[in-house]
Amino acid sequence: MSSPRAPEDGQGDGDPPRDLRSVLVTSVLNLELLDEDLFRGTHYWVPTTKRLFGGQIMGQALVAAAKSVSEDVHVHSLHCYFVRRGDPKVPVLYQVERTRTGASFSVRSVKAVQHGKPIFICQASFQQAQPSPIQHQFSMPTVPPPEEVHGYKTLIDRYLRDPNLQEEYRVGLNQIAAQEVPIEIKLVNPPTLGQMQSMEPRQMFWVRARGYIGEGDIKMHCCVAAYISDYAFLGTALLPHHCQHTVRFMVSLDHSMWFHAPFRADHWMLYECESPWAGGSRGLVQGRLWRRDGVLAVTCAQEGVIRVTPQGSKSKL
Repeated sequence: MSSPRAPEDGQGDGDPPRDLRSVLVTSVLNLELLDEDLFRGTHYWVPTTKRLFGGQIMGQALVAAAKSVSEDVHVHSLHCYFVRRGDPKVPVLYQVERTRTGASFSVRSVKAVQHGKPIFICQASFQQAQPSPIQHQFSMPTVPPPEEVHGYKTLIDRYLRDPNLQEEYRVGLNQIAAQEVPIEIKLVNPPTLGQMQSMEPRQMFWVRARGYIGEGDIKMHCCVAAYISDYAFLGTALLPHHCQHTVRFMVSLDHSMWFHAPFRADHWMLYECESPWAGGSRGLVQGRLWRRDGVLAVTCAQEGVIRVTPQGSKSKL
């Protein structure tokens, strides 16, 4: 899956040691070829919900699609639907359909299958690089650099030491702290416990893959970004409500991504997330992944099911 190099300059990161190869490349996104356009993927990290992580399925599906196109075309958009619960006890089969191969654009459809039924479907569009005089982008938010921001585990430890933390949150934070997630996260301007009572549906965090991926394969960096983009994304819609409600069920319905510029997923990127709307037991979230040099690399959008119970309710639904 070779392609032009991802950018080395302007992102301000030193490379992780090359011998610490990212598990996202060596394991999570390393698919087994079974037949032409047919692949098998296994699981590395399963959330506490015991469902397959949506980012893993998206990343693996994009790997399968990328293997069916030529080296000179690169993904520019990805549109996905999650149609059934993923079973973490069995592998996932990825079936690729070469929907269209054109001079400038090519489309690939991917179906992820378990137990003989599709659990996920997506379409990925690839484009040959083309110059354009029409260019613009939003400005990257001004935030502290990742070197000045505490890591996720440090932040969790700070919350756990607070004597006013409710027991249900203490249990949830301990579960998060125990997970071995193959990405690093640093939340920008994390709220205190008192501020959690009146939060807006917005959050920003620095994120990167753990370990070394390297500069050579922009297609793989896009697949890793698909994995990263689903982590903590839908939860943005819960931020104004989590003190009043307990989540019973939360799962992604769809996820779309647009890739704008080359980037390194093993370098720090700022993930800017916001939820413009929630209702009807659904929440909508939008996100932007920024390179450290201010270049907008990826735009994301997702809708998911969110069902809650008012805190203190004894409902068993």
